[in-house]
Amino acid sequence: MESKSSSQQFDFSDSEDSPVRPYRPITKVLKDVLVDNQTHISSSISQSETAVEVWSSTHPKESSNVDTVKYEKPCEDNNNLQERPSPAGDADNARFTKLRRSLSVSSQRKVVYMCSHQYINLCDEMLKVPGRASMVAGLIEAYRLTNLLSVVEPRAATFEDLCSFHDTEYLDFLQRLSNQDDQEKYDDVAQQYGLSYDCPAHPGVYDYAAMVSGATMQAAQSLMNDTADVVINWFGGWHHGKKDAASGFCYTNDIVLGILKLREKFSKILYVDLDLHHGDGVEDAFCSTNKVMTVSVHKHDVGFFPGTGSINDVGFGKGRYHTVNIPLRDGIRDTEFSALVCRILVKVKEQYQPDVVVCQCGADGLAGDPMESFNLTPFALGKCLYTLLSWKLPLLLLGGGGYHHANTARCWSYLTAVALGRRLGTDIPDHKFLMEYGPDYSLEVTPGNKRDLNTQDSLQQIYSQLLYNITQIKQTS
Repeated sequence: MESKSSSQQFDFSDSEDSPVRPYRPITKVLKDVLVDNQTHISSSISQSETAVEVWSSTHPKESSNVDTVKYEKPCEDNNNLQERPSPAGDADNARFTKLRRSLSVSSQRKVVYMCSHQYINLCDEMLKVPGRASMVAGLIEAYRLTNLLSVVEPRAATFEDLCSFHDTEYLDFLQRLSNQDDQEKYDDVAQQYGLSYDCPAHPGVYDYAAMVSGATMQAAQSLMNDTADVVINWFGGWHHGKKDAASGFCYTNDIVLGILKLREKFSKILYVDLDLHHGDGVEDAFCSTNKVMTVSVHKHDVGFFPGTGSINDVGFGKGRYHTVNIPLRDGIRDTEFSALVCRILVKVKEQYQPDVVVCQCGADGLAGDPMESFNLTPFALGKCLYTLLSWKLPLLLLGGGGYHHANTARCWSYLTAVALGRRLGTDIPDHKFLMEYGPDYSLEVTPGNKRDLNTQDSLQQIYSQLLYNITQIKQTS
């Protein structure tokens, strides 16, 4: 751990870099758009008027802490942006219209979505999240987002594909157990491989694990082939899987397999984990290399699974300082979460300069989840995603935890819209699972009211220590 004196130079509690100040990534995105499109709109905006303030002036009812990708009715083409009257006058309204059109041009990225009926059916059979995949896919389709996505049917990973990370003996046993009707006679051996309470074996589990892993590996290949800017696999993201054992609902680690595939082309990969739980399986796989940097924000408390992810875990050998853990306590809210995480991510990018980003978007930190830990809404994850998208790097988005199925579907549908640069209507569209979204039938998730145990001082201390660690990256690379 660094000394107190060394961390004091990173104390920005009274400045714009404070980790607890509202983070507004739209400011930087709009500035980048203006530069990229060689416009001169910024010259007509006063020095004291930022792009965010221009946005706020035309949206007087919106809070400055609310993500700019709002819940509105979807429109049929990417250039059909709704015009709103500006209280500042016609000139300001015209300037802002140009800004929005510029942003629309930049957001027309090619987004691939890994999905098929067979894939959904396999994922629906997972005992810990039964039927969740159908709800997620159903809401994305109900919002007509599939009309804007390139839908790709995933292929199952081969046994050899899975062996690029997992032990052969473990895979052999998982495959054998998957084909057995009487699994009780294998209980003793199953427990050795983690196939017990958290990861119960069931018929077809190997086929499920192979399909999830294959989808993430195929998604990685799409980024390698330059056939997509963003690839989404909401049914992957199982970050606890070990090399030789299942863990935490994860039978294989599709994230590690996807990153290993990306390593065939990209020199430096950034992995970001937004799940409530620590991404221990991914961190363990890459904690001794500087070719993959892992950033995990998670709940860290005594007795909370998996019990890892201390701020002092920074990696080993060549990977020292390439592991970043952001440990939080119960009750964190959108503003503090997104401010802290986004600022850490920006510093990581500046120091590490990755070639590609993989982001696990677990939704179990949302208010209403059975985990009952954080007070988040999809806006918190949306702001983090918005920051990653502003880098214009190849991006792989994955799912993960999320045990309130309706809220998980809300979150991942919203994040899909963020990736597309779209706006979704607040009212859940009529579809097969509509009744699951009662009583309000709204896309919005109400923030939780659990007591926030994260003080500004504790968040400042986390930020200061992590900022110091991140600055050591170039010295050790």
